[in-house]
Amino acid sequence: MERVIVHVDMDAFYASVEQRDDPALRGRPVIVGGHPRRGVVLAASYEVRPFGVRSAMPMARAVTLAPGAIVVPPRFSAYVEASERIHAIFESVTPLVEPLSLDEAFLDVTASRALFGTPAQIASHVRERIAREIALPASAGVAANKFVAKIASDLAKPNGQCVVPAEETKRFLAPLPVGRLWGVGPKTEAELVKRGLRTIGDISAQDPAQLARALGKLGPHLYALSLGMDDRPVVPDREQKSLGAEDTFEEDLAGHEALAPHVHAQALRVGRRLRRAGLVAGAVVLKLKFSDHTLVTRRTTLREPTDDGGTLHRAALGLLEGMSLDKRVRLTGVTAHDLTRGGGQLGLFDADAARTKRLNTALDRIAERFGPGAVVPADLASQGRESDEEARRRVGAARFDAMEKKKRNDR
Repeated sequence: MERVIVHVDMDAFYASVEQRDDPALRGRPVIVGGHPRRGVVLAASYEVRPFGVRSAMPMARAVTLAPGAIVVPPRFSAYVEASERIHAIFESVTPLVEPLSLDEAFLDVTASRALFGTPAQIASHVRERIAREIALPASAGVAANKFVAKIASDLAKPNGQCVVPAEETKRFLAPLPVGRLWGVGPKTEAELVKRGLRTIGDISAQDPAQLARALGKLGPHLYALSLGMDDRPVVPDREQKSLGAEDTFEEDLAGHEALAPHVHAQALRVGRRLRRAGLVAGAVVLKLKFSDHTLVTRRTTLREPTDDGGTLHRAALGLLEGMSLDKRVRLTGVTAHDLTRGGGQLGLFDADAARTKRLNTALDRIAERFGPGAVVPADLASQGRESDEEARRRVGAARFDAMEKKKRNDR
């Protein structure tokens, strides 16, 4: 059976979430980023991209290029919540989902056609559900392998999809620049152009032996890709030996009290993902990255394998309390290790464990219907109060409106 791979990539994900959640930002140039002097652009809405603003650009340069842009700080909890709902949609179509980040994944839908129709219909189905249920735009590429599917989704942006039938693969790739090939960075691209190899079709037209002599090990690799050859399988997240969640903070944090709610939220996310994957964890690892980029991890073994976020939280919190925090912290992460199949072990008369299992089942159903943020513990609820941030957005939106009005008056 011919493989069918779908690559789904959310469009300007962080910025799209901000525009969805704040109507004042819709249709306006939005930059999601950190401190204007030391931060970088995490996401740029499509309205600000004509100014030359791109992800990973220094914030100082971005605000110079687009002085009228509205800059908002990141809200990672909102992005994680949206991501979990998006990945749940992926997993409703196929168990073969390989997450690449919060906002993109490969889906092997080869066996899904009997239930969901043609590859184009499957991609449309996924994108329509994301738009309807989560109110976010997504682009998709459909092809016979991961390499071509990724290029197809890039070319489909924004909010579109591109289907490349297997027999059209070589023709689809031929006119594209060599920089589209995996493993070709700016320096390698410049070297290839010097040799007269400007397009992927130029590569595929070469003698492979000659390419190997000219480029060494890179030659056969590029030649195979130029023909659309990529036999790498989609590796589901549930096959990993560990499963975790981590966040980098906009500003470095100090002290156990400031870090504890983040560790709690991460443990709950890991618990939900374990239950969704049908896995239980035998150990928990807590990771901290300090302001000087020093990385420290601590591990503890659980008494019994579990998929309960509360149990994971208590274990991670115990690790956190045992650590000396003499420096500020820029990242925390909670990871479940020693994963096995199961639904969480219950003793025959373990009433507390049974209640916990029923509670988790109920919470999972609520999260599936209304999103992971529908019910949160008390120590996390206060994180949703963002009046200062909302004020910044209103000021930014008003400033943008004023600039637009001035432009119209000057015409």
